Amino acid sequence: MTKTGADGAGNSRLRVVLAASIGSALEWYDFFLYGTAAALVFGELFFPKSDPVVGTLLSFLTFGVGFAVRPIGGIIFGILGDRYGRKPVLVATLLMIGLGTTLIGFLPTYSQIGVWAPILLVAMRVVQGLGAGAEYGGAVIYLVENAPANHRGFWGGFAPLGVSVGNLLAAAAFALVSMLPRDQLMDWGWRLPFLASFVLILVGIYVRMRIAETPVFTDAVVARGIIEKNPAMEALRNHPRNFLVVLGARMAENGLGYFFPVFGLSYVIKTLGVPNSEALSALMLAFVVELFAILGFAALSDRVGRRPVYMFGALAGVALAFPFFWMVGTKQWILIALAFILARAVVIAAMFGPQAAYFAELFPPQRRFAGFAFARELGSLLSGGPAPFVATALVAAYGTWWPVACYAIFLSLCTVVAIWIGPETYKEDITAAEPDRHDELPAVMPLRA
Repeated sequence: MTKTGADGAGNSRLRVVLAASIGSALEWYDFFLYGTAAALVFGELFFPKSDPVVGTLLSFLTFGVGFAVRPIGGIIFGILGDRYGRKPVLVATLLMIGLGTTLIGFLPTYSQIGVWAPILLVAMRVVQGLGAGAEYGGAVIYLVENAPANHRGFWGGFAPLGVSVGNLLAAAAFALVSMLPRDQLMDWGWRLPFLASFVLILVGIYVRMRIAETPVFTDAVVARGIIEKNPAMEALRNHPRNFLVVLGARMAENGLGYFFPVFGLSYVIKTLGVPNSEALSALMLAFVVELFAILGFAALSDRVGRRPVYMFGALAGVALAFPFFWMVGTKQWILIALAFILARAVVIAAMFGPQAAYFAELFPPQRRFAGFAFARELGSLLSGGPAPFVATALVAAYGTWWPVACYAIFLSLCTVVAIWIGPETYKEDITAAEPDRHDELPAVMPLRA
């Protein structure tokens, strides 16, 4: 394990894992917290002039605003990360996400300031989105560039593990405040989970200020003098296939990653009438199981390759689309929990686990941060952001769930195609200034390199 870095500090294994995973936990605590609030309370608090369905649609639309600006954040901070180092960007993005979330907890509602309430809500969502546009990519790259060559998948898996921890914390936070009487929840209780984000900021900044720069950036980029002026555009120009592979791979992982817990939670509670506590507890159990599944699938990708594991997850998304609604439609807690577990711990985990190392390996070190963050967050804009809104709109338009299941299958098939045409990377040298073969597209791509 590397012990030196650009600032002379040591990079112990524990410090590397904590620095990356705590930021991912904060990012996704904030994003899933917002999604949960959008599903349960924001429609009434910030859009009360609308009927319940329209209010939920509008709150999900503001949820998607964060995704709209994420590619911008990915470009800006990705370029900075490739030019000035991974560490300073990791500190900056953590601050932006955390402060944006904390300030939501202080916002006045529509009844207090009228139309300015949703405007301020969107503004905080923009701040969140800009920081989140590079947070996860930076965390992944920091892990992968510090990892042993034959364990990059496992090490990279700690970033998505942080995502699951963040999701679990967000679900737990809302489960706790949902135990309050309804009037107290809508008056002040909903603010508490957002204000708690400030504690995560303090812990995260303390950890990240004590880490060293990655050895790959120091030795493969700075020492060789290959820092580029605009690495984002260079990544798009020199690696168009890999850029498109990332976009396609995100369709199922990110789309279903928000589709199942955000729309699924709203559907189970508001459409099926399942109590908040039962729905949230089932989802929390799924997040707990997912913690172990992510590392398992990530480690498996070190042995068999990134593409076979990722392909399995995408195909599982196709297979689960209809059974998910059959199971939650029974309104039985055990089957609702099973549906969420299959969605999170099988479908999402099988893609999310190997994805970290896979996306980092698709780009050379001098444009890795910008290429990774820009492509990944553009995929978020196309998939994760619209998913809850589209799913809710489909149910409202057709009065049934089957069009939503078809939408989930479409997202999964997009990812199947992307992974099929993508290269295998788990044996690549990630310190090489240019990849050897990524941009040549053979006529047939087997699932093993």
